[in-house]
Amino acid sequence: MGNGKRDETSVKAGMEGLTAAAKRAGARGLPPVDTWDPPFCGDLDMRIARDGTWFYQGTPIGRAELVRLFSTILKREGDAYFLVTPVEKVGITVDDAPFVAVDFERDGADLRFVTNVGDTAVAGPDHPIRVERDAETGEPSPYILIRRNLEALIDRKSFYRLVDLGEVSDHDGAEWFGLRSGGMFFPIIPAAELP
Repeated sequence: MGNGKRDETSVKAGMEGLTAAAKRAGARGLPPVDTWDPPFCGDLDMRIARDGTWFYQGTPIGRAELVRLFSTILKREGDAYFLVTPVEKVGITVDDAPFVAVDFERDGADLRFVTNVGDTAVAGPDHPIRVERDAETGEPSPYILIRRNLEALIDRKSFYRLVDLGEVSDHDGAEWFGLRSGGMFFPIIPAAELP
């Protein structure tokens, strides 16, 4: 395993072990993966695409409950992502963010988001919204922090709906167009750049 790759037998055993561990941990809510520091056991041929689809060995994982289970043992360290149990840590590939915010609703003055794996988060101090803009095209990519240091890419239809709720406000001495939720203002674009 020195090269970070796992042989076929260990991959199969690893998947079964990860699935069993996720099921045990899921029975008690989200497991405390941030407190687990098991040894690195190599990379698993698992990828989360930008649209939130999980792939194993190039094939989409079609069982939503299995994807949800794996999402509960997902951990981010720097720019790397891992599936972890108390005794094992395997690397996976994440194309953008590990989750996609597929919808939101207004809850009074707050914005409550739901992800493709069933997590919910109210935008605010613990779940900030941020927007990255492509350096070449200027196209926005909006994100919300969901749990731990794991973000969700806000899908396009939700982002368009959010823009309809936006307002212009002073932010750090400049006028910005943005959103309010959880007692905070989240800047999206400088007001001067609005069409």
